[in-house]
Amino acid sequence: MNKMLEITGAGIEFNTPKGSFRALRDVNLKIQQGEFVSLIGHSGCGKSTVLNIVAGLLQATEGGVVLNGKEVNEPGPERAVVFQNHSLLPWLSAYENVELAVKQVFKGKKSKAEMKEWIEHNLGLVHMTHAMHKRPDEISGGMKQRVGIARALAMEPYVLLMDEPFGALDALTRAHLQDSLMEIQKDLNNTVIMITHDVDEAVLLSDRIVMMTNGPAATIGEILDVNLERPRNRLELADDPAYNHYRAAVLSFLYEKQKKVDSTTSSAPQANATKKPEPVAAPAIEPAQEPEKKIA
Repeated sequence: MNKMLEITGAGIEFNTPKGSFRALRDVNLKIQQGEFVSLIGHSGCGKSTVLNIVAGLLQATEGGVVLNGKEVNEPGPERAVVFQNHSLLPWLSAYENVELAVKQVFKGKKSKAEMKEWIEHNLGLVHMTHAMHKRPDEISGGMKQRVGIARALAMEPYVLLMDEPFGALDALTRAHLQDSLMEIQKDLNNTVIMITHDVDEAVLLSDRIVMMTNGPAATIGEILDVNLERPRNRLELADDPAYNHYRAAVLSFLYEKQKKVDSTTSSAPQANATKKPEPVAAPAIEPAQEPEKKIA
């Protein structure tokens, strides 16, 4: 059976002191097993709201989400979330942080020996075996995020949901983690939905880029198919005409079709549309932190 996630007619309203606020309207998207889909758009366009609806952390006012033929109406281990903040428990080691998720999902299904092997396997996927017994305050930001990804993968989810997972990292660390994520997704063929503000990151990683219109009442504006051969190498893609075509198409949508007049984007240089990507790490086009409230 081909696993598929389908968002149909999803919209949501929030009650505020000033009355009802419509954040999303009529969001429709089908995602096949093994696809890597990025959501991109200006701050306030509802990207995180879409992700939270898929995660089951928010309920759509109308429409909804179906995963493998079952309606999504609450959080579940088949949809693991990786936030920008690693959310590790500081008093536990990397191994113990992953162990928490494994025990929750596989208690009674795996023996202690099998769980130990599975925890170490997933830490190995993110190249953290050497530091598995270190606490979060003993490892770098990039290593913490690797542990967060290992914890999510250890739940064996159908869908990996990532909310700007590399946004708080330096450019070099971000590039290494992007490469690791591509390797993991190739090996596991898992479905990934990722929010990003970084155009180059979206083009490098994605099979499709979903571009959101500005809020309120945001929806999907355009969907761009990224037909670049895998595996992808950032150095080789730097001068690739197709890569730069995709990059320009996303920038055109963001800065021409969905241009914002506030101070956040009014200072963004229009020359970005013709700028070649840096070979090591892609620059972000907006501040990485989105002001939408996340639901823990």
